[in-house]
Amino acid sequence: MSKRYDALDVNNKLIWNFRDIGHILRHRSEGKGSQKRILMILSDSGPITQRELTEVLGIQPGSASEVIGKLEASGLIVRSPSESDRRTTDVCLTKAGLAAAEAARAEREERHRQLFSCLSEEEKRTLLALVEKVNLAWGLPKEEPEDELRPSHCKKGRR
Repeated sequence: MSKRYDALDVNNKLIWNFRDIGHILRHRSEGKGSQKRILMILSDSGPITQRELTEVLGIQPGSASEVIGKLEASGLIVRSPSESDRRTTDVCLTKAGLAAAEAARAEREERHRQLFSCLSEEEKRTLLALVEKVNLAWGLPKEEPEDELRPSHCKKGRR
């Protein structure tokens, strides 16, 4: 540790560590509009409109169109007119896309396992309890992990 870090009080050390952890997680994750993340979202949601997918990703429509186009050119997804509204386009996985989504999910699980491999199971549970306590105190909502991945009208397994 540096002398500057050592001179900080415990609150500032916590902030700096949370910042560093956030930085590492951002750089080791798939990213907001990555191909792997899109494949995993489609695997969870089933067919959704391109607009809904863009909303779930939280990126600009032009950026989403570019990534979706690459996935389509790779044969991992198909776009087709929506059966319920011909003005919209549905996006869904191909068999190859489903296999790629499953591989991406396995990679993510292994990456997450490795990130916390320095901790015992008991230490992980303790850390989790403390982080959840901080999140609650800061007023951060506790949502189900799938909420981000599935628009409200989609049912799991719909393909």
